[in-house]
Amino acid sequence: MAIELKANNRNDFKRSSLTKLRHEGNIPAVVYGYKVENTPVYVDSIEFIKTIRESGRNGIISLDINGKKQNVILNDYQEDYLKDQIIHIDFLAVNMSAEIDADVRIELVGESSGEKDGGVLQQSLHEVSVTAKPNDIPDSIQVDISSLEVGDTITIGDVKKNYSIEINSEDETTIASVLAPRQEEEISSGEEQEAGQPENEEGRETKASDESDSKE
Repeated sequence: MAIELKANNRNDFKRSSLTKLRHEGNIPAVVYGYKVENTPVYVDSIEFIKTIRESGRNGIISLDINGKKQNVILNDYQEDYLKDQIIHIDFLAVNMSAEIDADVRIELVGESSGEKDGGVLQQSLHEVSVTAKPNDIPDSIQVDISSLEVGDTITIGDVKKNYSIEINSEDETTIASVLAPRQEEEISSGEEQEAGQPENEEGRETKASDESDSKE
């Protein structure tokens, strides 16, 4: 069942009006998509955060715009990192019976055997695109890494069988691998690697993704 979030139309697009909205604890937003014209709205920031925590990043929200309800998902948002606050939201209106594309985070589950033996876990993929009906989109793709030994790699092909939805990446795309300690040091320092060792492995740390600009 979709979680309800109230929204109000906005007709004043002056920068001063947007600033005033934010100072009052609201977030300017726009709704577009299935059977919806591009509609500027705003939502209460506290209620929005509560809704996303309850529904999940890809959960269905029943957006109540002045009494008219529309099923939407959070499609995109802009964030002011200095103030640690969301300053604009894009809501995508969806047809519940039609498949859509959505980005889903990858969550590594467990501790690999290779790490216990001194290996270093490298996560190469942190998010993946999926195609599914709105209610079938998971909040995350969970990947069990507990059986990974030093030198092992887990790929998209290894986890596709666990999901009925379509994952839009090549089967051979690497999700995570366990490197020998010496190999990880060479990657970190930029030293030339020995023959037969993988190249261009990314660090495990997640980099904040660039949020695309939304029109206000």
